[in-house]
Parts: sequence; structure tokens; C-alpha cells
Amino acid sequence: MERIASRLAREGVKEVVLNGGLSVSGLQHIGRLRGEVVLVDVVARELEKRGFKARRMLTLYTQDPWKGKEEQLSAFRDRREALKYRGWPLHRVPDPRGCHDSWVDHYWSDFGPYIKEFSTGSVEVVTTTQLYRGRLREFVLETIDKRDLVRRVVNKYRGRKPYPESWIPVEPVCSRCGRIDSTEALRVEEGSRVLYKCNNCGYRGVASIEDSKLNWRIEWVGVWKSLGVTFEPYGKDHATPGGSRDSCNELARTVYGFEPPEGEWYEWVAFRRGGTESDMTSSGFVGITPREWLEVAHPEVLRFIYLSVHPHRRIVIDMAEIPDYYEQYYRAERLYYSAEALGDEGEARYLARAYELAQLKSPPSRPRPQVPYTHAAILAQVVGGDLGEALKRLQRTGHVSADASVEEKRWAMEVVSKAGEWASKYAPGHLRFEIPREIPREAIDSIKDPERLYRLSRILEGVDPWEESLIKEALIRFGRDMEPGERREFYRDFYLAIVGKPSGPRAAPLLALLDKNWVVERLREPAGKRVANA
Repeated sequence: MERIASRLAREGVKEVVLNGGLSVSGLQHIGRLRGEVVLVDVVARELEKRGFKARRMLTLYTQDPWKGKEEQLSAFRDRREALKYRGWPLHRVPDPRGCHDSWVDHYWSDFGPYIKEFSTGSVEVVTTTQLYRGRLREFVLETIDKRDLVRRVVNKYRGRKPYPESWIPVEPVCSRCGRIDSTEALRVEEGSRVLYKCNNCGYRGVASIEDSKLNWRIEWVGVWKSLGVTFEPYGKDHATPGGSRDSCNELARTVYGFEPPEGEWYEWVAFRRGGTESDMTSSGFVGITPREWLEVAHPEVLRFIYLSVHPHRRIVIDMAEIPDYYEQYYRAERLYYSAEALGDEGEARYLARAYELAQLKSPPSRPRPQVPYTHAAILAQVVGGDLGEALKRLQRTGHVSADASVEEKRWAMEVVSKAGEWASKYAPGHLRFEIPREIPREAIDSIKDPERLYRLSRILEGVDPWEESLIKEALIRFGRDMEPGERREFYRDFYLAIVGKPSGPRAAPLLALLDKNWVVERLREPAGKRVANA
């Protein structure tokens, strides 16, 4: 990030405009935060530290045609009705669920309001629809004026499909069928209006340039020029030699007479679910939204994941692995606070720096409570969402210190709350449980050896203090002489008694979160009921 900032920190520059670009074609997934929000933010912050004014911007390409892919059509209750929206500008497609004004508003609602949670500064959002009706208008007129030169440059990158000499680089919206992807401009009239024909419905009409769009390469250059963009990251699909970024750079220099913005390409973020892995995609509805991430994890953790990996490397997000992401984050946090002892160790320095950049505010004076995420998920289910009780138990186990600040307690409670939500949505089966008020009748009937549980209760009764390490030692001693099959049967009985099903989270951490007297009585209950029913 320092390298990028150094390229932008030119003498005489007063303001740096850092822009990202998104098409709201469907699910607005967290992969879109990597370059357009997080990378932009850390570069902006580095520039601000050097005394520059940095504007964080995000352009939404809302004039793009809606492609009507199978996944997009499936968002509507009436698929046949949805077919008529193919080719419409995105901002004109209705909300498939009827709860917002448009398709764009609907899918932006799980992304836009949450950007501030992932950025240290305010992000200005602008749509291309707004730009065509404002500052992009002059650029369109300039493009029409210079269309012969524009065509010659663009054709260098179009291979076997060059535009003809009659080409006008404006695509109007058809006033009959509503499509923007099937119209052909025939003639410029009165400077700001174009005569067109629609190859979809056959209609011929006149449209204003405000109700049109440019070829996408030209449009990209227009966004740079109209917003005064200094830096813009872009996905790997634009980064190939001779590809779209190169063509736009040439257009900017050769046709429009300005230097294109600095850039940095980044790899896609993939999504793994149930062993299946694929790149996150908006129109294909693969991934999760920022809102869904924030339900189960802190924004700093996702920022750390992105900043701890070089932008050119692929990242795979698996929601089942949130506990591992927290462990990586905690490790980097420990490295950061022991930075003086790191020497020249490269990886440790890199991770500590990634942790620092991941913070939305200056790092606190000491590490926050590092509550293990899996532990928090178990605790959330044990206390049934009672965060006050959760805090007491974390203080009892030493996960939250007695002198913890209000901010440190808040962080710990957030981890518990988010981990509880994770347990209900993404956790593997053995970590998802509830402790029934009484052992279910069918569970008691399934317990093979209730007397063995009674013997365990007597051993656990002597554990003092009631803490995880001593409970673990007691369990190890108790099972030391068991054969593997017998040990499996014992733990099956144990979980049936505690959680009412044959498996659950690791025994010692679970018991440490429960009241000792309750555990002792619970383990004695199956033997007592067997005797009572005899």
C-alpha cells in the first residue's frame, strides 16, 4: 500500500480521487469489498498520513443492460414476466420482491449501507445514470465529435469485429421495448439527440444522450475524466496485456488528452460451501453480502484476510472456517503488540502490519480479549443469548480480565453474539446444540452405561478449581484404560446426557462453561432414572 501511495503522492497535488467501480447486476458480495473498498481505503489512509486530501469514491454502473441470466430470472416469482426485462438498463428493472423501487435498490440494500463498516473514511457513491445526466454529458458530446478517432483506437482491440465508419458510439434506450443492448444509433441530431433503430422490436425513434450509454470501454474512460480519478483498482479480467485496461489507457491519452489513473489489479475472491468452490459472482448469485458477514464476524477480520494476502493472489472464503479466521487475526494481533521483539522476521512483520491496516481506528493500547471463536460459539449456546451471563463466565475463565475496559468488554460480547449467530447458520453439526432442561427420554434409553457416567460425576466433583485444563486432565485419567471402542461409547453416552444427542463440542471446554454442580447432577440423572424405572 505504501508503494501505491508513493506513486500517487506527487508534488503539487492537493487532492487524490480514489475510485472503485461495481455493476449492480445481482448479489453484492463481500468479494467486491476487496479492491473497491478495502484497497482504496488503505491507500487513501496512507495518503492522508502524508498530508494529502483523499476522496474515496465508488461508481455504480447502473446503465448496464440486465442480461437476464438464469440466476437473475430465478430471482423473480414469475420467470416468464421477468424475460421482458432482458436488455433493460439495470436501474429500470423492477425489484423482484417488490420491497424496493428497483433491482438496483434491492440488491444494493445489503451492501451500500454497510460500506462504512469496512472503510475508515466516508465513501461517496455515484451512479452512471446520474453521471449521464450531469458531468458525463460533456464527455459524451466530445466522444460523438471525435468518433472517428475513437473508432480507430477501439478497433485495434476488437479483433475480427471492427466498428464500421458509420458507427456512432452511443447506445440509446428504446422507448418501445425498453432495451439498451439492442439499439443502433443512426444519426446525431441537434447535437444532443440521436436517431436510432432497435434490432429487437424494430422501432425507430429519437433519444437524448442522457437516456443512453457509451460503449463500455469509452464509458470507463468517461468516468475517469468526469470524476478526476487518480487511482482505481480493477479485477484481473481487465489486466491482461492488450486487454480492456490497456485499451482504456490508450483512449485516455490519444483521444481525450489526459493521463489515465494509476491502478492495481486484484484477484477474485472465491466462495466455498459444502466442499464446492467457485469465484464469487454478482449476476450468478454466488457469495455472501457484507450484511451477512457482519452478522457473524467483525469487519476488521475480513479486512485482515484481504490485507494479509497480496492483491494478486486468490482468496477463498468459507463461512464454516470463521473460527480459523479469528485465530489468524489473533495471531497477527499478538505479533503486532510484540513488534519490538520481531527483529527482521519478514512474515511476522507483514502480518503485524496487515493487522494494523485492518483496524478501522488506531489500534488500542493493548490487545483486545482474544476469546476463542469456537469457545464463544459454545458459550453463546450455553447461556442462550444472555450476554451478561456470558461476560461473567468469560471473566471466571480468565478470557476477559478483571480490569477490562468498557471497549474490551464490548468486543468480547460482540464475539460471543456473532459466534452464536454463526453456530446457528454455518457451524458443523457437532458444534450446533442446545442443552435441554431435562435429558430426553429417548436419550436416557440410548445410554449404554449410566453407571460409568455416575463414576465420572464423582471424579468431576473433586475438580477444584472448575477450569478447562483440570477438567481435561480428569477426563483423560478417566478414559485412560478404555479400549477405543469403549471410549467412543463412553463419549456417546456423555453427550446424550449433556446435550441430548450422541455428539457435541469438545467435552472439557463445554463443561468449563457449565455450572459444576449442574454437571455432577446431570451425569447422575441417567443412573437414577434407570433405578427408578426398574
